[in-house]
Order: sequence, then structure tokens, then C-alpha cells
Amino acid sequence: MNVERVKDLMLPINEYPCASIDAVLTDAIRALYESQAKAASDREPYRAVLIVDHNQRVVGKIGQLGFLKALEPRFNLLGDRENLDKAGLGPEFLDWMIDNLRFWQEDFNLLCQRARSIGVEKIMQPVDEGIDADASLADAVHQFVMRQTLSLLVTSQGEIVGILRLSDLFHAAAETILKKSNGTE
Repeated sequence: MNVERVKDLMLPINEYPCASIDAVLTDAIRALYESQAKAASDREPYRAVLIVDHNQRVVGKIGQLGFLKALEPRFNLLGDRENLDKAGLGPEFLDWMIDNLRFWQEDFNLLCQRARSIGVEKIMQPVDEGIDADASLADAVHQFVMRQTLSLLVTSQGEIVGILRLSDLFHAAAETILKKSNGTE
């Protein structure tokens, strides 16, 4: 595999599972499963769904953690972990909050049943900055490490054209490392 740029490794947007901004959690999960069934066997399975608006522009994404967060909407009361840390509220506080607010005390089946009709707009991660299709893979490594994310949206001339997944970048890096260590290159 000779990949040098993000565009060489990304998945085109039309190959990635998508759900409408008007969809509910059940629709997004179906889109994810249908895409996984059709996916090429030489690639990692899809782990997220892109959310598109009425003009078919990507406005957000929902990954596996987002799907699980939908099971417990009260968890959002805590905010995100990074902001809690900045406010001086560390892991002990988070543990105390979970114990005292009785998160996860409900039956798992009831949580799943209630989540079925949650709108994807409520749980999606809004689109943030992406990475340019012509960016180097070294730049992509830097972006993944700095953002601590599982995927980056790929842009070209301001339009989202694909998605670069951490798993694909890892495999490209691992393959290159192994080639170098085996003396094959």
C-alpha cells in the first residue's frame, strides 16, 4: 500500500452510512448495520453514522459512544469530561455524581426501548473542522492525536468529500512500520 495523502486513505462520503437529520436512533442504527453488511471485507467495519441535512450536507456524526450515551440522556447533565477537568472536578467527582444521581439503575431493556425514538439531532456530534484531502498522512496523525477522535471528516475546497478513520490510518502506519522493520523497503 503506497499512501501519502489523506485522499489516498479516506473513505468517500457516498460509501459511508448516513442518516437524515430528521431520523431517530433506530434509523441511524439500521443505516450503520446495513452499511456494515455491504462493506468490503478488507476494511474495518463502520462504527459511526454521518448525519445529513435536507441538502445532503454532513452536519454531524454519531459514533458508538454517542449511541450508548443516548441510553442515558441524564448523563449529559454532567457535561464533557474535559470541561469538568478544567473546572477542577476530577474523576472522583464524576464517580460521586454517578453514584449519587443513581445513573444506570434502570433496566437495560427499558433504557434501550426509551432510546429508540430519540432524534439523532439531539445526540449527534456536530461537524467540527476537518482535514484537507491533500494533507499529508503525518498531518493526519497529528490531528488524530491532538483531537483524540476516532475519525476526521475530509474536505476539499470547503466541501466534505470523505472520512478518514483512525483504524485505517493505524493500519497504514503499522504496515509501513512492519515493512521497514522487515527490511522490505
